[in-house]
Amino acid sequence: MHLYRARVDAVRQLTHDVREIDLRLFEPAEIAFKAGQFVSFEVNSPKTNRLVNRPYSILSPPGQRDRVSLLLNLVPGGPGSSYLFGLKPGDETQFKGPAGNFYLRDDPAKDLLFIATGTGIVPIWSMLLDRFERGFNRPVRLYWGLRSQRDLYYQKELADLAGQHANFSYVTTLSKPEPGWTGTTGRVTKLVEDRVASVESLAVYLCGNSSMITEVAALINKKGLCPIYREKYYDDAGMPED
Repeated sequence: MHLYRARVDAVRQLTHDVREIDLRLFEPAEIAFKAGQFVSFEVNSPKTNRLVNRPYSILSPPGQRDRVSLLLNLVPGGPGSSYLFGLKPGDETQFKGPAGNFYLRDDPAKDLLFIATGTGIVPIWSMLLDRFERGFNRPVRLYWGLRSQRDLYYQKELADLAGQHANFSYVTTLSKPEPGWTGTTGRVTKLVEDRVASVESLAVYLCGNSSMITEVAALINKKGLCPIYREKYYDDAGMPED
């Protein structure tokens, strides 16, 4: 774990409670990490008035070594998300890292299935960008579960990726859509149950809430044996549990 100092380069509001933050490194000027890993911020907890560590997965791919992009949703009272949502362009901050065992493995013989709920897309986004930047010809699928239309983001970016890479496909499904939604509905577990016919030559990456990970892992195991890598998220937005 190394200490990094950075300056806020840009802030982008994606939905009513999801924000993307770009941090430009200046001490040191570069970082090396594996797609899927996280960095940690030391912030003050209003409840205890003590410093606590809050980890956030890196959104940007490892090829962009001069900056770190984060994506998180605001949780009322959450010390980590409250601190990061308070940052503005030009502000300076610091964090430690990288760390984490949830990272993209180099296995050219495996098809890839990524499954995320909510901001669990963050480390998977880094993995997707990294895999395509370095070249990958085997099938890559993403199933992403969100709640309703107001929670949608990165849909154009996903469509662009699919247009650029014929081996990539994705489905965004809403569990509680509002009237007018014509896309896929239901939980990602249903997609796995209906659309994953075989796990032969497959590697699965899961990131999101605990119940999704438990249910999807069980469904995959019923279909056969394959590598399953997983990361559970806390409620304080975009933070890996371990």
